Amino acid sequence: MRDPPPDPALYHPCFNQDDADIVLASCERSRVLFRLHSFTLRTTSGWFRSMLSLPQAQPPHSPREADILYLDEDATTLEHVFRMVSGLPILPIASYDLIDSILYASEKYDMPGPPSIVRTMVLGPTFLGQPFRLYSIACRYGWDEEAKMASERTLVHNIHAAEHKASLQKLPTSALLDIMHLHRERRELLRQRLDDPPFVPGGIATCVTCDELIDYHTWRELKYKITLEMDTRPLGDTILDHGLSQWPEARACWRAKCPNVNCDRVLYDKAETSRVIRECMDNLPKTVP
Repeated sequence: MRDPPPDPALYHPCFNQDDADIVLASCERSRVLFRLHSFTLRTTSGWFRSMLSLPQAQPPHSPREADILYLDEDATTLEHVFRMVSGLPILPIASYDLIDSILYASEKYDMPGPPSIVRTMVLGPTFLGQPFRLYSIACRYGWDEEAKMASERTLVHNIHAAEHKASLQKLPTSALLDIMHLHRERRELLRQRLDDPPFVPGGIATCVTCDELIDYHTWRELKYKITLEMDTRPLGDTILDHGLSQWPEARACWRAKCPNVNCDRVLYDKAETSRVIRECMDNLPKTVP
């Protein structure tokens, strides 16, 4: 006795053409069926091309339950993938979780089309706002330009923050080392520059005007604050836009004078200090190699 045909209500309304000859099912308990043309699957998927190249029985006009191919993906993922390979309008994608599912399915079924579409979609503001996840995906699939763009956007974040741990754990070792090196190198190069002329070492010295002993502790404290800020936000914009004007450590620097009341020389030049720090930051590496 032949199996009964599946309930027509189970078919996705966009994938229920009468002349389509392959029926695929999603993994949910309340599964969704997708009826597609074998030609579409052969030309867009290496996996289906190999499977369908095997000898096939002539399919009946109305498929039975036994004729359905059950897949491991949910209906949402399959709908997005099948729309992309079928030339149907593409639905908005609102989360990286869905992007991951689409890319994994495309990789599994050897479908080069959907990843190329996703690659353009991740350049939208929704996804650029999560640069660590974009960097992880771009590195996994060899999207070099997107990886560099994402690495630059990570500079407004603290790479050691707990919310980025899951994305970083997905990275290959080389990609993880590259992004960590970028963040650390920016901090270290700036820190080293702050020890070179025209900056003072930050210890005990003599006034160039009156030879009075001077303790440059205010500059030492400001350098420490700048270094901590580069750890938290390696882009460094908060140092230039706010820190050198508003931090207590910065204000103490600009107020500092020679302790000799007859000299009263201002110890630090705010404008020159800001100029040199800005110049240094402009020359810091901004992306992974």
